[in-house]
Amino acid sequence: MSLSNSFTVFVLSLVVCLVIPKCQADANATQTSKLVIDANSGRPISDTFFGVFYEEINHAGGGGLWAELVSNRGFEAGGSSVPSSILPWTIIGDESNIIVSTDRSSCFDRNKVALRMDILCQRISCPPGGVGISNPGYWGMNIEQGKKYKIEFYVRATSPINLEVSFVGSNGVKLASTNIRTFGKNVANWTKMENIVEANATDHNSSLQITTSQKGIVWLDQVSAMPLDTYKGHGFRNDIFQMVADLKPKFLRFPGGCFVEGDNLRNAFRWKDTVGPWEQRPGHLNDIWKYWTDDGLGYFEGLQLAEDLGALPVWVFNNGISHHDEVDTNAISPFVQEALDGIEFARGSPTSQWGSLRASMGHPHPFDLKYVSIGNEDCNLKYFLANKYMKFYKAIRRVYPDIQIISNCDGSVNPLNHPADIYDFHIYTNSKDIFSMSTKFDNAPRSGPKVFVSEYAVWKEDAGNGSLLAAVAEAAFLIGLEKNSDIVSMVSYAPLMANINDRLWTPDAIVFNSYQLYGTPSYWLQQLFIESSGATLLNSTLQTSSTSLVASAIQYKNSQDGNNYIRVKVVNFGTVVENFGISINGLKSNVQQTGSSIVLLTSPNIMDENSFSEPNKIAPLRVPLEKKIEDLTYGLPPYSITSFDLLI
Repeated sequence: MSLSNSFTVFVLSLVVCLVIPKCQADANATQTSKLVIDANSGRPISDTFFGVFYEEINHAGGGGLWAELVSNRGFEAGGSSVPSSILPWTIIGDESNIIVSTDRSSCFDRNKVALRMDILCQRISCPPGGVGISNPGYWGMNIEQGKKYKIEFYVRATSPINLEVSFVGSNGVKLASTNIRTFGKNVANWTKMENIVEANATDHNSSLQITTSQKGIVWLDQVSAMPLDTYKGHGFRNDIFQMVADLKPKFLRFPGGCFVEGDNLRNAFRWKDTVGPWEQRPGHLNDIWKYWTDDGLGYFEGLQLAEDLGALPVWVFNNGISHHDEVDTNAISPFVQEALDGIEFARGSPTSQWGSLRASMGHPHPFDLKYVSIGNEDCNLKYFLANKYMKFYKAIRRVYPDIQIISNCDGSVNPLNHPADIYDFHIYTNSKDIFSMSTKFDNAPRSGPKVFVSEYAVWKEDAGNGSLLAAVAEAAFLIGLEKNSDIVSMVSYAPLMANINDRLWTPDAIVFNSYQLYGTPSYWLQQLFIESSGATLLNSTLQTSSTSLVASAIQYKNSQDGNNYIRVKVVNFGTVVENFGISINGLKSNVQQTGSSIVLLTSPNIMDENSFSEPNKIAPLRVPLEKKIEDLTYGLPPYSITSFDLLI
């Protein structure tokens, strides 16, 4: 992994202190702490230990991971009544030559709003280039030279049409264009138009324009523009998908989070509205995060994303509860059936009612859905535990006895008073608190359901937009979860990603705009835990008087080279260098110096952050192990995460 030039000298100087005994940089450290490892004893860590959590927050989906370029493609963002807001669409021309309005004339029953353009000018009386509408996408469309894009929309008109559909750069230059004409006939009925265009230049802040100089009335609906080179053609933006895939997640929790509940129940995520042909999905107001979503990345796409990542899907469904209202228990049956139908959609045979819909979408084989969560953060609400939770639990257990059912009640202090296979635990706090929570589950009940830490992060002042301080504290917390992996079976950071133009929640692991992205320090620290899933946690004892150190040791088989390694991870959450040594007892073979390495994650300033200009300002640096492990004392830099990969 590379580093910015301004940071290289600093990190290399720290590496010298890591690998040279009695380095002068550790002069402030009074004694050496040691991790004593018993290589003969340990226990397996869950195969599903480390994963990711996707939520439609910070415009993570449309215009982000979901590669759709058009925002508000169905003109529904203002609601189903008319006149409806068409933002961010804008009008090309003035009222002397075009009038734009909305009506409920669409051919789609679930999204009736359509855009109407009354073209008042005719050819030479129209402005140069014609009149029409323009869409900037999600803070600019990234159009790249040589790449192809599919443009689709529905149109009808009172007379023959002559439309020009173009990608236009920020300087007004056309990057790609196609003409759509109907000669000698009217497009009296709604007709789907589909074209593929190739860009002749690059502009990261482009827009899509539909213009005409043909007098008449034209209706448009469901306008979409997608790059052809999405991941496997499944609609996921390649670079963002790859950053998620690089975390090697064993599970994907989706689609929320609070997004599932909604601020009000009428705006909750309802999976049946997010499947089937994209143009027939009604979309909905994401009122919890205050923006419209077209639901292009719906329930089906979430399942597909998990499969493409090689991860198990963890589906969080709405259980009749939002932030401000909830369905009474005696009226909950439709929501229970909706949950059962959703499982059938994922797992049912292609001849079943809902499995056949999945098959019609191009996936005849069932998805590997084994985990479902009954709601999100609902434990303390009026009806949840009294009767509602049990109705879902019993119905799912009866039809799908193998499904792992997740409760969102915390069982870390006292055992749950209701059945569950797993309970969900969320924590957002400051750096000192989450560092101290490395021991959170040391005394948690060992019997009963396992733990799923599905949302954790340092936030607010300590985190900034993604600081080193936050990452170091979170690393200590993760080490604590790893050491308690007899009961902690799953863990994921939140939120996963954010469009920098709409950071409603910060920090986030992956930050992007129309064409760039970078990982925050919290993203990079997670790379040190991707081998933990399915590894063996080795029994170890940290001999230290310091209150700033947390450490663990695992043994794992590297999937790339097939070799066995011991990985020691140690956090220094203090202001001074800490001397650190490693002692391994009972190892049948020696640690091989050649092939072993050290990874360091740190920075000169605890509030340092990554950015588009310096995406790797804080990123792991790997260097070879230069001496035998038993001969070295390591000077751990202040506020640092160090990983020792020891080939055995």
